Amino acid sequence: CRQLMSTAVAVTRFPVPEESRRTSFVGMVMALASWTMLFVALFFAYAVLRLKAPAWPPDGLQPLPRALPFLNTLVLLGSSVVLHFGVRPEAEERPGTLRRCLLGTLALGSLFLALQLAVWVPLWRSGFRIDTGTYGSIFYSLTVFHAVHVLAGLVALAVLLPGAFSGRLVSGRASTVRLSAMFWHFVDAVWVVMFVTVYLI
Repeated sequence: CRQLMSTAVAVTRFPVPEESRRTSFVGMVMALASWTMLFVALFFAYAVLRLKAPAWPPDGLQPLPRALPFLNTLVLLGSSVVLHFGVRPEAEERPGTLRRCLLGTLALGSLFLALQLAVWVPLWRSGFRIDTGTYGSIFYSLTVFHAVHVLAGLVALAVLLPGAFSGRLVSGRASTVRLSAMFWHFVDAVWVVMFVTVYLI
């Protein structure tokens, strides 16, 4: 009887794996919601500045490039597709799938950041900087803030590599893999909205 009571106490103190996964999922949803509000605030500020401006882009400034940002959109979308195949439960039937997909996603995510630099550097050298006015300040605020999140996503995915190489992590059934994939898909979705809003409209 005493042993049964101690077991019950242990169960009460420490949630079962399913409850732990559910709790971590809810926590990630709440975190993504908070980041969504931050990006919405930036998009709202962009919209207000644009609606108040007599011309957009402001006089004397060239329109933003579209070719590289469009290529970057394809790169980031491709990274999400690759990661999706790695985290599916079916990946468990093919050893090494998660490992390869993580490496592919890391490579594409790194390429995205490199292409972002390829967009920023010429603009900066041409005089389009943060201190050139509201247009420059909101552009760099949006794109740099997003790039920081991409970098955070790359770090989160890189942390999964040891487990993927050892075989401890094989699919998205593991909470760490699933939550990291959720964050990466969120970063991807934000970029698509940003590309349409900032570069196309």
